[in-house]
Amino acid sequence: MEDGINDINYALAAYRICTPEETFEKIGPIIKKIGVTRTARIDGLDRIGIPVFSSIRPSAKDGAISVYAGKGATEIQAKVSSTMEAIERYSAEFDENSKLELVKKPKNPVNLDELILPGGKNAEFTDTNEVDWVSGTDIISGKTFEVPINSIVHPYDGKQLFRSNTNGLASGNSMEEAIFHGMLEVIERDSWSISELSKNTYKRVNVDNAKNPLIHELIEKFKSAKINVILKDLTSEVGIPTIAAVSDDDILKDPSLLCMGVGCHIHPEIAVLRALTEVAQSRATQIHGAREDTNRGDIIRRIDYERMKRAHKKWYTFKEEVNIENIENKAKLNIKKDIETLKNTLKENGFDKIITVNLKKTEIDVVRVIIPKMELYSVDRDRISLWIKERIRRNLEKNLDLI
Repeated sequence: MEDGINDINYALAAYRICTPEETFEKIGPIIKKIGVTRTARIDGLDRIGIPVFSSIRPSAKDGAISVYAGKGATEIQAKVSSTMEAIERYSAEFDENSKLELVKKPKNPVNLDELILPGGKNAEFTDTNEVDWVSGTDIISGKTFEVPINSIVHPYDGKQLFRSNTNGLASGNSMEEAIFHGMLEVIERDSWSISELSKNTYKRVNVDNAKNPLIHELIEKFKSAKINVILKDLTSEVGIPTIAAVSDDDILKDPSLLCMGVGCHIHPEIAVLRALTEVAQSRATQIHGAREDTNRGDIIRRIDYERMKRAHKKWYTFKEEVNIENIENKAKLNIKKDIETLKNTLKENGFDKIITVNLKKTEIDVVRVIIPKMELYSVDRDRISLWIKERIRRNLEKNLDLI
C-alpha cells in the first residue's frame, strides 16, 4: 500500500482510513451475504442516548454467538461497529469457506508456554497429539510460525489446548488497519489482566481538557442521565494508553448495571472514547439481554447492589489523578507508521513476536493477532502466565516512578 492509502482520514469517533459512511457503503451488501437478517439500534431501552446497535445472524455456527453489539460516539459509527463485528465473527468460524491449511506436524511451532496454557501447565508436559496447527506470520521478524488452530478460529470443536476466544480478532478497511486494531485489542486485554491480578486500578483520568468534543458530549450524556462514570488509567509498563470507564447507576441500583468498558489506543483520547462507548454498550446489552453470552446479569442480580459495589470498590475509588493532556499521544495518523510504533514499543518491553493469521472470507480484511507472552486473564480466568509476578512488579515500579 502507498503511504497515502494508509493515512488516517477519520479520527473523530474512531481511528480509520475511511469514514464510517464509506465503510458502511462497502459492507452493506456483505452482511446480507453472510446471513445478517437485522441490524437495529437498541440503546432506546437505556436512558443515556449513546448509540448502541445490534446485528443478528441466525446462521452462526453452533457454539458461536449470533447477536453482535456495536458501539460508537455517533449513530453511523455504532452501526458500522456492530456489522463489522458480524463480519469478524463470521470470518473466524472454521468452515468450507475458510482458507486455512491445517497441519499435524508443525515445522516451527510457537512456544506454547508463551501462549499461556490453562492452570499454569508447562508446554513440555502438554499432549499435542491430534492438535491441528495453522501458519501465521510474525510481522517483527517476517518468519512463519505454526500456532494451534483453536488460538485462531472461534468456535472450535476439535482437540483444544485451551478455550477458544476472539481476543485479537479484528477487521479493517485494509489488512494493515485490521492488524493495527487487532494488536491494540491484545494489548488492552493484557493491561486489563495486569490491573485485575495486581488489584491495582491505578489513577483516575481527568478529561476536562480533552480536545475531542465527542468526549465532552458523552460525559454530559452520562451526567444528564444521572449515571456516574469514572475513567481509570490501566496502562501497563508497556506504555500504550489503556483506559477503563466504570459506570454506577445509583437510581436503578441494579447490580448488573455496574458495568465497565475498556479502550486501548496510541491516541489517548481515542482510548477514552472507546472506553466510554463500550461501557454504554455493556449497559445496553445487559438491558437488552438478547446475546447468548449475557447471562452475567441474571447471575449478578441475585447479589445485593450495595454488596456488589463494595466488592468492586477498587474500580470506583482512586488516590491519584492524571490529566488526559499529560498522557503521551504517539499517533502518527498513518496506519503503517502506527504499526511500527507499536512494534518498536513491544520489542522494547520484551515482546519479540506479533503473529498474524489472515482470516479473510469476504471483501473485508479480517485478521487474528497473537502477541506471545501477553496476559489473557481478563479473557480467560484459567490462563495466567508463569511470569505474572514479574509483570506486576514492573507495573508497580512504573507507577512509583510516575508519582
